[in-house]
Amino acid sequence: MFWRLFTTHAVLLLSSVGLLALVIVERVEQPDLRHTVWTAAALLGLAALGLARWLAQRITDPIQATTAGMEQIAGGTYSHKIYMPDSDKLAPLVQRFNRMSERLAAEFAQLEEDRQQLRTILGGMVEGVVALDAEQRVLFANERALQFLGLKPEAITGRKLWEVVRRRSLQEFVRRALADPEPHQEELNWDGPAAKSLTVYAARMPGPPPRGAVLVLHDTSELRRLEHLRQEFVANVSHELKTPLSIIKACVETLLEGAVDDREHRGPFLERIAEQADRLHCLILDLLTLGRIESGMGTFEPQAVSLADVVATCLERHRARSEAKNQLLEAVPPFSEPNTKNGIAAWADEEAVQQILDNLIDNAVKYTPAGGRINVRWRAEDGQVCLEVQDTGIGIPERDLPRIFERFYRVDKARSRELGGTGLGLSIVKHLVHALHGSVTASSRLGQGTSFCVRLPRAPAP
Repeated sequence: MFWRLFTTHAVLLLSSVGLLALVIVERVEQPDLRHTVWTAAALLGLAALGLARWLAQRITDPIQATTAGMEQIAGGTYSHKIYMPDSDKLAPLVQRFNRMSERLAAEFAQLEEDRQQLRTILGGMVEGVVALDAEQRVLFANERALQFLGLKPEAITGRKLWEVVRRRSLQEFVRRALADPEPHQEELNWDGPAAKSLTVYAARMPGPPPRGAVLVLHDTSELRRLEHLRQEFVANVSHELKTPLSIIKACVETLLEGAVDDREHRGPFLERIAEQADRLHCLILDLLTLGRIESGMGTFEPQAVSLADVVATCLERHRARSEAKNQLLEAVPPFSEPNTKNGIAAWADEEAVQQILDNLIDNAVKYTPAGGRINVRWRAEDGQVCLEVQDTGIGIPERDLPRIFERFYRVDKARSRELGGTGLGLSIVKHLVHALHGSVTASSRLGQGTSFCVRLPRAPAP
């Protein structure tokens, strides 16, 4: 552009100077004067060339600067500006260009900020989000989706979903979602080492033809587990209620059929009815206690609770049962207990601590054979107190240890019902301990005994 303008101006000026020189030379007859004319024409030609170059630069420089600015913007430098003297005739055009550049930079900065905010929001969601194009290529997947699908970021973006997720159920679901404008929802079971249940929502992107779909994945594994526990709980409660009721009904029917008049044989039936009624009463009380704790309706009054006093009281309540089985039930105080009013004290509700210890000692007495030993220890450690109940009973298989705090879970169902109890004792222990901001653990060796350790906050020094 520059050289074209420069050449045009130069040719016009040189042509004008040449014509003028020829006209003058033809009318001048003296050689010296002709030489002077030619010299002047040459000088005028050089001046014309310089003027042409100056004029060409004055016009082309702003154009070149504007062109370079456009290339900068096209390359992504949206805030690029062109600087030019205000006296230049192209200054208004350059000013408009600079204002356009500023607006573009602001718009793209806002778009980038919105994009980063959207990525942050999607990345912080507990649900997985996957965006697909019409060919099922992955456009975006947040961190949660990658966790659900077991993938790495570099292994999914830009690839087709069926290439990286080998799940026919998901592939069929995505195919139907892309073909139907209505949103879809389906629960998919994820088999494998880490089995889980995923609820997948799919909505097709608007526009003809369809541009893709957005998938939202929600892990419902915990919900399904809780639903299974609820069903199991209802079934267990029904069974636990049905058994004593059936026995009571059978005894009552026998008495009504004439056994009530048989003074010699009616006693065992009446004793059986009373025994099962007590069992029902205990079961209902435990259910009410568990429900009250789980709902948060239980009122606790934290105070300094002397573990030595609580242990002594609880042991006295169970002494007769243990002596009937020739068991040794004893308290084992710590080697050195603080010489204070309460000794080692927990910061807890006294009634709740007694209920926790009662349930643990009751279980130990039940499952420890005649002649066995049950020790209750307590100690302070790291701002907490540890209350431990250790027995030499039948023990618990290792595979059953993680489940012993579940409601109605019994290691040996037949033996547990034979020994009595509701199957809710350890569940009540766990919920009470958690309500008191503590923890409970169990360890056991089959045939050698079991140990339960309850840790509670320690009471502050008086």
